[in-house]
Amino acid sequence: MESVLENALPVDTRGKAEQGVAKPKWLRVKLPIGQKYTELRGLVDKYSLNTICTSGSCPNMGECWGEGTATFMILGNICTRSCGFCGVKTGRPETVDWDEPEKVARSIKIMNIKHAVITSVDRDDLKDGGSIIWIETVKAIRRMNPTTTLETLIPDFQGIERNIDRIVEANPEVVSHNVETVRRLTREVRIQAKYDRSLEVLKYLKEKGINRTKSGIMLGLGETEEEVFQTMQDLYDANVDIVTIGQYLQPSKKHLPVKEFITPEQFAKYENFGLELGFRHVESGPLVRSSYKAQKHIL
Repeated sequence: MESVLENALPVDTRGKAEQGVAKPKWLRVKLPIGQKYTELRGLVDKYSLNTICTSGSCPNMGECWGEGTATFMILGNICTRSCGFCGVKTGRPETVDWDEPEKVARSIKIMNIKHAVITSVDRDDLKDGGSIIWIETVKAIRRMNPTTTLETLIPDFQGIERNIDRIVEANPEVVSHNVETVRRLTREVRIQAKYDRSLEVLKYLKEKGINRTKSGIMLGLGETEEEVFQTMQDLYDANVDIVTIGQYLQPSKKHLPVKEFITPEQFAKYENFGLELGFRHVESGPLVRSSYKAQKHIL
């Protein structure tokens, strides 16, 4: 996710990431437990349900499932972009599955999900950027699960307003779009994306009447404290309501290396800064991911 501010940090607030060195203790995760988790895991296995929680081995799966929250990815599992941080395959995506909206809605019903997060790969191969499947998925979920609240974690749709407008029309409780990293590192981390375009998408969503907007940042890619503060300021200036900040972890040796492990104390510093800025919610910690504690962000 070199400056005077960084050099002025207290000793041991950051842990340097070196090849072959074990992850720090604060990144160790307990195995998910609990009756709710066990029940949902059984349903996922029985009906072969596709959740990002399981396929992405999310460290917060047990906690989120216990709260009745789960994340689903639509539009396939092959992305048209090749971001240096992301473990999703890059290439030519498969044909759009027009039955997917009903399948996702059915999964949410079977799992009795209270709050669902929907995300997708980038589909720059489609004229609509996948936005039609997006709105059809939200509509199907609303029909089949009228009490389930929704967050849509969307791509930038290349900044094309008519595609973004479909998300606005669907009107989920929360719309999120991640800037992922600081301005300086965007070209390296998000090769086909643009920092300012992401900010413009977030600002546009708010201007069009979306109630809650949200964005996320990964840390440990070589950013400075000053740059993180500036990114948070940029998001606040784009009228973003909620920000999530977590530790970047390298999906494979082919991906960008982790430059440093950010300590819990430093994450707390970012959280305090964000709350002082005026964000409605700030989730900041080593294991925080985009959908962490998503159910409370509608409040």
